[in-house]
Amino acid sequence: MEDCAIVELYWQRSEEAIRETARKYGAYCRTIIRNILGSHEDTEECENDTWLSAWNAMPTKRPDRLAPFLGRIARNHALDRYDYNTAKKRAAPAALLIDELAGCLPGGQEVEEALDERELAALITAFLRTQNRTARGVFLRRYWYADPIESIAARYGLTEVNTRTLLSRTRARLRTYLEREGVRL
Repeated sequence: MEDCAIVELYWQRSEEAIRETARKYGAYCRTIIRNILGSHEDTEECENDTWLSAWNAMPTKRPDRLAPFLGRIARNHALDRYDYNTAKKRAAPAALLIDELAGCLPGGQEVEEALDERELAALITAFLRTQNRTARGVFLRRYWYADPIESIAARYGLTEVNTRTLLSRTRARLRTYLEREGVRL
């Protein structure tokens, strides 16, 4: 079923919308969530929360492309669950990702003082547009989709060492770019 037809089902408040969404985008959303949390139980719960959030958002929003819309919702639920889990001193795979990016993004209250999240997102997007296709894809697979290094290396035909090096160099270029744009790190 096409995205526009699924969105129309949401607007009609048909429960078929959730079934079609889960059929078409369930694996996609589960992968994002599982890569962040690493827990089957938490993945199921976040996936269900994603469908509920989509159900609640659709009467006022009409996304043209469901994949990024649902991916953002799934990712946000997974990150919220990650925060909850780590508040109780439980570990999750996302801790490594946060540590990797810590050196090139502003942290804490400084983010709010320096610029708001939308400005930071726009700067990161602009930076990624300056990168070659491989560097951009590897960066997004790692830090948006939270894919493991092994998976990214296989996807792009790189070794794990090359993938880590590419990520390290891209983070360094991002840091330089953000500093040049006036972001205090």
